[in-house]
Amino acid sequence: MEPSNTPGLRPLDDIVVLDFSRVLAGPHCGRALADLGARVIKIEPPAGDLTRFCQPRRNSISSYYAQQNTGKENLSLDLQHPEARDLVLELVRSADIVVENFRPDVMDRLGLGYDDLAAVRPELIYASANGYGAGTSWANRRAYAPVIGAESGLTRSQGDARDGRYFNDRHSHADVYTALELTVGILAALHQRTRTGRGQRVEITMAQTMLYVNEHAHDALWDAPVPEGVVRSFQPGDYQVLTLADGTAMIVSGHPAESGTFEFFMRAIGRDDLIGVERFADVANRLGNLDEINDLLREHARGIPDATTYESILSQHNLAVGTLRTVAEFAATDWAAETGAVVEVSDRGTGTIRLPQAPWTFSDAPDVGVRGEPRYRGEDNRAVFAELAGVDEATLDRLATDGVLSEHRPR
Repeated sequence: MEPSNTPGLRPLDDIVVLDFSRVLAGPHCGRALADLGARVIKIEPPAGDLTRFCQPRRNSISSYYAQQNTGKENLSLDLQHPEARDLVLELVRSADIVVENFRPDVMDRLGLGYDDLAAVRPELIYASANGYGAGTSWANRRAYAPVIGAESGLTRSQGDARDGRYFNDRHSHADVYTALELTVGILAALHQRTRTGRGQRVEITMAQTMLYVNEHAHDALWDAPVPEGVVRSFQPGDYQVLTLADGTAMIVSGHPAESGTFEFFMRAIGRDDLIGVERFADVANRLGNLDEINDLLREHARGIPDATTYESILSQHNLAVGTLRTVAEFAATDWAAETGAVVEVSDRGTGTIRLPQAPWTFSDAPDVGVRGEPRYRGEDNRAVFAELAGVDEATLDRLATDGVLSEHRPR
């Protein structure tokens, strides 16, 4: 297929999304759809998305909110009001996708559940993310990433790898992974719609997602005997952080006791003489003497002047090396500049906010990625309802006066 000559063409340019979600799991999915070209219209309650109040913040724009919601239009409605429901139903007539991440019964109580919206638009893809799944015995449990991490085994596994020092991970894995799986489900449903002409409901649970993305779940669920003295499921938690002569911290990918990898390490550090000696003769012996192997690796690293030299040495022996960096340090690398991995968006004043760029590159859609600016709550009420629902100015004035529509801009 020849590349398109259409300027600005993006994969989801003709798709309209109503994003009712808040905080992280749903909004990250919505941002992905927006970055892929969809017209994403975020619908917030008068109280606003919780992340609007996070710091750092400037001009009433939180950087957390901006990262997940830049590129979306914004409406603010009081969904408890019957007229708000009627307005949403009018928008649904033009929508392809609805995204929500409330507990399972919330949208039904508002009269905006799947059956309600599908009756208006049978082609609608109705995408829900929640903790444990509608209709399950845990359906109404409050579910946030730390809770799901604890329930699904992630937190326990991390602590077990650190000698029983348990703590909550500062990254919300359950939210972000769920957002990605929800995006996959939506795109699959859109493809199926091209064949059937029908929409459907897509539900993703945080709990099941965390099992699905856990590459060690197979090992944890294995209940048959395993030979002694083997490295189970690669065990990347055993990989060491090594410090070079200039103080740079490095990680080498590969378990130093594993067959093949041990030999790579020994040749890289100039200790070929240890290959085949009895105490390192097989995986079982190497695991029993892992502290000694790690000491050898640490000693070698201390004699290497810098990261460039270390990577050059180890790469000659099939070993991948990474420098321990902060996000800001990573964003300052030549690689980040070459790839445009970090972009600047307006802070709605005279400055900008730096955000990660979308990771996709398409040969036939060069304009994929974040564009636009973070919007204030309700900023697009009038434009969107006039265009997609045919609401006139006088009615919009009345709806705002009655509290059906809400708007916040900085004073």
